[in-house]
Order: sequence, then structure tokens, then C-alpha cells
Amino acid sequence: MMEETEELSPLRVASTVQALSSALRGNRENAPGANRGKGDRVFPDPEKLWFKESSAKNLRNRDFLSPTTVLNTLYADGQVPPAVMSRVLSLRGSGVLPVAGAEVMGEGLRLRVDRAAAFKAVLAGRTADYLKPSSHKEGCVLLNCPALHPKINTPTPESLTLGQLRTVLLADHMGALLRRQGFSVFYCPKLPRDSNIIAFLRALGIDWPTAAADLTYEEQEEQILKALENSLYREEGTERGRKTCRGGGGGGGGRKVEEEEENDGALRINLKRVFQEEGLLGYDPSLGTCIVQRDSVSQLAQLDLCTADCTGATVTVLHVTSCQDEFRQQQTAMLWRASGAPHAQKHVVCGPVKTPGSHLTAAQYLQLRRGQMKEASEMKYGDQVEGQTWDDIIKVMTSATVRFELLSTVHTSTVTLDVQREGGVSTKGPRGGVFVMYNCARLHTLFDSYERGVEKGLYPEIPEGSQLDFSALKEEGEWLLLFNYLIPFSELLDQSGQAIGCEGGGARANIKTEQICKFLVSLSKDFSSYYNRVHVLGEPLPHLFNQMFCRLYLLRALRELYHSALETLNLPPIRQL
Repeated sequence: MMEETEELSPLRVASTVQALSSALRGNRENAPGANRGKGDRVFPDPEKLWFKESSAKNLRNRDFLSPTTVLNTLYADGQVPPAVMSRVLSLRGSGVLPVAGAEVMGEGLRLRVDRAAAFKAVLAGRTADYLKPSSHKEGCVLLNCPALHPKINTPTPESLTLGQLRTVLLADHMGALLRRQGFSVFYCPKLPRDSNIIAFLRALGIDWPTAAADLTYEEQEEQILKALENSLYREEGTERGRKTCRGGGGGGGGRKVEEEEENDGALRINLKRVFQEEGLLGYDPSLGTCIVQRDSVSQLAQLDLCTADCTGATVTVLHVTSCQDEFRQQQTAMLWRASGAPHAQKHVVCGPVKTPGSHLTAAQYLQLRRGQMKEASEMKYGDQVEGQTWDDIIKVMTSATVRFELLSTVHTSTVTLDVQREGGVSTKGPRGGVFVMYNCARLHTLFDSYERGVEKGLYPEIPEGSQLDFSALKEEGEWLLLFNYLIPFSELLDQSGQAIGCEGGGARANIKTEQICKFLVSLSKDFSSYYNRVHVLGEPLPHLFNQMFCRLYLLRALRELYHSALETLNLPPIRQL
């Protein structure tokens, strides 16, 4: 019974590396220096004894490698004892990839996976297990987007900068990823229903929460002010000439101002004492005494109301903000803490967005990309680019272009956009969102063609996976797609929740928000290369059907992988381009 359970467990790279490391170390677990490798190589896995290959060149002769530097650390002269090699070759376990062979070569101990068995386990088993996180998390995450909080009025598409748009798209993407992991996700602030900014966000596929246009937060704001007046961190009286920063709002942008004359009635909170006395790391040491401003109280009121929705769960608040606004948002976070808010708070800080040679608002940028997308589509498809269907396609493709342009870069880094009109948006070539959507559509077209073939009697229906011989998948591109994309995707999804709930580590949360976009672009390059080379729907001859069906199983799983990854970007797949 146990063996059956292990066979059904989804194959995982991490589980395989862990099992291989245990086999290699054996009872050397506590040997001096056993966990130190020589040289400068950085190993991606925790045990650092093995790493997974990913390049097409290396995958021709190995799938995992334990480098010679590691073997020299573990064994005299780097010679792997026969008992250890036997353990590696007979490796079994939950989630462990089946081993076909291993040998010591100049580069180290290289291992080959039983590829036919791996194809069968993934494609004829529960493929859905590879399209979701491997673990289920619990808790509540509030994604706060300061760019959308009103300063005086509600932001508009014309007032939203590209840097602020980046933070909104990032919050939207993170929310989808965290929900997939099992977290309850809320967004702040709620925006006025039927406002221009809501219509703009919906054009990008962002379903941001709304409230009645006339909703006010006066009662909650009064409670916040009262809490701050009674706070342990309130400073009484005035001190002439003291450096005071105006808290959490306005056009100050966190600048300190020297004020000789203070209003006696101003409410001041010592923010430095808040993070020092509460042991909060990573906050700017220049945060000082802060005069409480009305717009910061308004933001705190909304934060309080949103976290009230997170009943019975641990709450983590992620402030997704631009680097220009980080100082101001740290002020707001510490003010909220001073008012008694107990929640863990982290800051996801985005680098700037630069557009050399021009200055565009978010509204102008979206309009430019939409116009370029329509023009590129008309050049390719001519007069048929008319009507609601094409309007919907252009809307999704524009959203894909914008999302990939602003989310494919590490969130702390600068994004530089080419917004010159003659630059255009290409509908082919590895250019981000359009390229990804195009390749996803190719998979739909392939299966439509297969279904038409079945209707005409050319091909039989796809049989059960258990009836197929997956050793027919011999193309190097086929293993690349399974080993680099289908199997690791679940573990990629797991990473998005790792920054949630971890204590310490400073005020910033560094979440690898660029990985899904990079994954999809890389997948599309490898899929496109394979698809251009291999004729999947071959001649309707019975002796060719097994290989065709095996390929259809692989590409059907790939289509679902695209859908799953695109869903985290709130991008619906397009069936035909």
C-alpha cells in the first residue's frame, strides 16, 4: 500500500534533491565540513550537494549533478564508494524522480532520470497536482496600495504615474498568487464604484474592490485619532527648533523640515521609539517625531476596516509602494503601530519606471500600447480586425504587454520602457506578453485541428494514458518541457508565500514577483522551438498513433500549465491568433 502511495505522489525536484543528498552523505551527516563545498559555486538547493540541470546541452547526458568539488569534500580523492553508488541507484521515495543510471565523470557524479517513467507518472497521473502549490497555507494577507489612496481626491488614470501603476499590477499579481496558496487576500483601499480609476483598472483586467462613492470613514478616523492621542509614543508639548517630519501624507514625500514655530495643538508621535521599543528591524533610522496629518489618518482608517474583515486569522499587511514613497509609507506603518495595530507589516518596494525621451501618465501609456496592438494586429490580419471579438483580443493582448513590461523585472529594480511610437508592439518574436499569449493560442489551435481530424475519422479519440508507451517521447525538447516547466511549476508557486509569516528579516519583503513572467517567456521560447521542429499531428497511420498521443498528452498538460500561470496574472488565454 505504501509503494502505491509513493507512486502516486507528485514528482518534485526538491524531494529528489533531498533524497539524493541523504543517499550521498549516508552516515556522514555530521562529518566535519560535510556541508561545505569548495570553490565559489553557489548551489540553489538547501543541501547544496546536488543541483538540477536545465540547459538543453547538459540535459543530453545528465539530469542532476553532484560536482567534483562536493565529492572531494565528502570522500577521499573524490571516489564515490560502491555502497553510496548503490544507494543512489536504488533511490525510491515519495515525490522522488525515478533513477535510470549514474556515473562519475570529470565534472562529478551525474545522474540520469528514467524519462519514460517520469513522463508516464506526470502525464498519465494526476497532472493537476503539478499545476498548484505543493503545500496549502493559511492566514490573511492585506495588500495595501498607497498609490490608490486619495491625497485630496481619488487618483485618476491621468494622475497615476507609471511607477504607481507598477505597484498596482504587482499587488494584483501577488494577490492571485497568494490566493492560490490558500491565503485569504484583501485589498486596500476600496475605490469609488463607477470611478474613472476603476474603469481604467478593469481595462487591464484588475478587479479592484469598490465601495459606494459617498462612503466616508469619519467614525473610524476619530477612533484612530483617539488611539494616537492616548498612544504611549505621543509626545507632549513643543520643543522649539526640533526636527519634525510631517507624517504619512501630503507632498512632503518624507522630507524633514526644520520648524521654528510649531502649532501647540499638533499631535506628534515619536516613530523612532515605536520601532526601537517594539524591536522592529529595517526601518529608516531618520524616522523621527511625526506630526499626524489628516490623509495618513484616512489611510489608517481604511487599513483598520480592511483588517477587520480578516477574522480569526493571522494578518500580514503588505504595503506595495514605490521607492519614492517608501519613507512616507514607513511613517504610516509606524503611526498605525502606535495606534495599537498588532499586525505584522512588510513593505514591498518597487523601483522606478523610466521612459527615456518622454513623460507618460498611466492613461497615456495604456492608450499608446492599445493603439500599437491594434495597428500590429491590422498589419498581420487585415480587415478581419473588427468587431467585439477583436476588441476583446486587443484588450487582453494590451494587458499582457503592459503586465509583462512592468512585472518581468525584479521588483526592486528600475524598469526602462521604450515608448517611442515607432517602436511598436511586435506580434511575433520573444517580446514578452504578446509572445506568451501567441504560443498559448497555438496550443488551442493544435487541439482544434486534432478534434476536426477526429470528426473526419482521420484520428481515433485519445486513449487512457495507461495504454500508452511514453518511451516514444525521445525528442530533447519534450524532456526539456517536462523537466524544466511541468515538474518545477508547483514549487515555483510555493515561493510566493515564503515571505508571509516569517518573523524578522527587516521591514522589506523581497518576493520574487518576476518569476512567473520569466517562467512563461522561457517556456514559450522552448515550446516554440519544439513546435516549429516537430510535426505533432502526423500521418493518420496506426503505427504512428502512440507517439502522436504521447505528444498530445504532453502538450495538453502544457496548455493547462499556461492557463494556470496566466491566471496568476489575471490574463485569460486567447484561443486563436
